[in-house]
Amino acid sequence: MESLFANMKGSLTTIINNQEDAFWGEKISGRLINKGFRWCKSFRSVERGRKFKAGFAFSVVTRDINKNLLSFEDSIFEEADPKAVVSVILGGGAGTRLFPLTSRRAKPAVPIGGCYRLIDVPMSNCINSGIRKIFILTQFNSFSLNRHLARTYNFGNGVGFGDGFVEVLAATQTPGDEGKMWFQGTADAVRQFIWVFENQKNKNVEHILILSGDHLYRMDYMDFVQKHIDTNADITVSCVPMDDGRASDFGLMKIDETGRIIQFAEKPKGPALKAMQVDTSILGLSELEAANFRYMASMGVYVFKSDVLLKLLKSAYPSCNDFGSEIIPSAVRDHNVQVRAGRYFLNCNFSISKVHKFCCSLCT
Repeated sequence: MESLFANMKGSLTTIINNQEDAFWGEKISGRLINKGFRWCKSFRSVERGRKFKAGFAFSVVTRDINKNLLSFEDSIFEEADPKAVVSVILGGGAGTRLFPLTSRRAKPAVPIGGCYRLIDVPMSNCINSGIRKIFILTQFNSFSLNRHLARTYNFGNGVGFGDGFVEVLAATQTPGDEGKMWFQGTADAVRQFIWVFENQKNKNVEHILILSGDHLYRMDYMDFVQKHIDTNADITVSCVPMDDGRASDFGLMKIDETGRIIQFAEKPKGPALKAMQVDTSILGLSELEAANFRYMASMGVYVFKSDVLLKLLKSAYPSCNDFGSEIIPSAVRDHNVQVRAGRYFLNCNFSISKVHKFCCSLCT
């Protein structure tokens, strides 16, 4: 039996679409591709104990249902709550390719577009998505970054956050042999502050968003989290289609017909790179675009169920230090890891000449 995965208001009307029974209504969120319906083979039943909002339909069965039964009053739909989401922004490494801009500052603190810094991109995305609980993990050359964050995002004369917060989690040494080590990777940075997420203050956090502080893109993170909830995913990875020339610089994925990741390779080269080619038309690309962009690349933007992330870091993979090369590829085997397609994305792992050209383009 087929079903349409889309969230619509409760009063719906039966229509005929290519001789298939369907529904017509105002779309709230979901997957409607090319102004049509995308039919999926699965139907996720409602789980007990989860929070739902009345007045929506999550999934509607088609074809062989009795039309006399097509009346929805208080349908149920789980809506993503920004208050249940914590964002963790990774402060970046040495950024050697941007030298001398990074000689005295971390890459997320590099100026862009005048008075802004690269860190302002994910910060702006968080604020405009309604996410008010933000941690920034810093380690390398962090003075300029810390100063910018303190001046721009504070309760006194910067951006107000109500009951939210913007807090810097700086790399530090703690008692014990392991406590004398700095961050060994993206996952290890989060692991070293795992006690923060277990704190009573964050007990209501259901989802943890992992972001990079040196990427350029625009995204509504709550749409991302909503997709994560709709598919009942343990982890969701945001991706973009990628061409042959840049594919080896990214983590690449293969997915099945439900959007679940079945293979993940971090920055493959040679034959391993060719083996990761996929039909990217599933992301909504035309045939011509799909022929030019044959890879599905990770943006390095992840959302985890909070309990899943804590389990992965503490017990399942305690020696894995990086999300892209270790945690995600390992979790694919025994967790529901879904993909969410993004649009425009720019990874700032480029040379200083390209930075100059990009900044000049902003002024024209």
